[in-house]
Amino acid sequence: MTNPDASLSRNLANRHIQLIAIGGTIGVGLFLGSAKAIHDAGPGLLLAYAVGGVAIFFIMRALGELLTYRPVAGSFATYAEEFCGPFAGFVTGWSYWFMWVVIAMAELTAIGIYVRYWFPAIPQWLPALIALVALYGSNLLAVRVFGELEFWFALVKVVTIVALILAGLAVLVFHVGGFGATASFSNLTSHGGFLPFGIVGVLFTLQIVMFAYSGVELIGVTAGEAENPAVVLPRATNGIILRILIFYLGALIIIMSVVPWNELSPSVSPFVFVFEKLGIPGAAGIITLVVITAAASSCNSGIFSTGRMLWSLAHRGQAPQAFGVLNAQRVPAAGIHASAAVMLIAVILNYTVPKEVFTWVTSITLIGTLWTWGIIMVAHRNYRRAVQAGTVAAAPFRMPFAPLANYLVLAFLFGVTAMLWPDKDTRVALYVAPFWFGLLGVTYALRRRNAPAANL
Repeated sequence: MTNPDASLSRNLANRHIQLIAIGGTIGVGLFLGSAKAIHDAGPGLLLAYAVGGVAIFFIMRALGELLTYRPVAGSFATYAEEFCGPFAGFVTGWSYWFMWVVIAMAELTAIGIYVRYWFPAIPQWLPALIALVALYGSNLLAVRVFGELEFWFALVKVVTIVALILAGLAVLVFHVGGFGATASFSNLTSHGGFLPFGIVGVLFTLQIVMFAYSGVELIGVTAGEAENPAVVLPRATNGIILRILIFYLGALIIIMSVVPWNELSPSVSPFVFVFEKLGIPGAAGIITLVVITAAASSCNSGIFSTGRMLWSLAHRGQAPQAFGVLNAQRVPAAGIHASAAVMLIAVILNYTVPKEVFTWVTSITLIGTLWTWGIIMVAHRNYRRAVQAGTVAAAPFRMPFAPLANYLVLAFLFGVTAMLWPDKDTRVALYVAPFWFGLLGVTYALRRRNAPAANL
């Protein structure tokens, strides 16, 4: 049963929204990707996370101001249309959908890879398929079911990071365990100094860092289903910034203080290495389970966000109207069906090219993320201009240092985009981007010509 006139139900509480955003952000990038980043930058990686975190702070405050102005699902695409024009809204909505579809494909691939830790004989595509079917089914239920599932998924990751931080602090303060004799905060400045590869090493890790932060804007997609959005969304926006910085910076400071950075392998999760050296039984198996949970959590967020984005696009006349219909549980089932069907490509790739698929799909997601963050800053700048002109109401939750912060963050995002070029693995994103945006431009022009009365 479907209801074309129903609206999304506001059944996501503050705890759901906080953990949804954390779950979408803290994934394999921290648990696994940090190993290579530490190898490339040493302790200077902390500087990259700190600078990236400042940019994220302003992005989230800008989004938070727009959300309190008008809390709607698919928020940044809606704001892009309102304050930057219909084409910007069209590109933002579809790019964000594409970004999360690709992220979900990467996470499904990670699940396929890491389940084989216990069951090496299982083909890589099978766990990916099982995970997709299970998460797809849960997303078709009431939104509170999704919220509860994501809450517990994210909680596993949070508990793991907190356990690492507390265990590491115990080693550093009381000098217990195998690391006790050498563990010290001085490890952050020894072994080649804080910047063993200079500032260039830090710059080359910025794309890894910002990829790790991708998903923080997921709060904007939950806006249409938040209880009491005027209270919940500002609180969630401020809370998520602080907690993510603690989880990322806190965990990495502890890891590189307990173990000298040059003793960590770029191919082994630093979490596995530290937990094993601390004498935690079955550390590799525990972290493998956490990584699988992290990947499932991120994929779960991807299915959720893509369904809502297609629903929002349909209501603005920028996607087929079938995507604008809700089922009896007031869930955008058609958008979820379509997104999950595209995600099946991950299963096919895991069957045909299991070794290459992860690199392929992760290398192109950052373009969509950087575009989304950039458009949030542009839309916010134009919103403030509209407030000054008296054409829209001022929001009670405001981003500080506007418009200077808007321009500085945009310059930073352009710089991160440029840093994709030197690495051959990330350069593919710059090859894919012109084709993707060109396709969107042609599609938009055709829709405008064939349906001039549509809301384009």
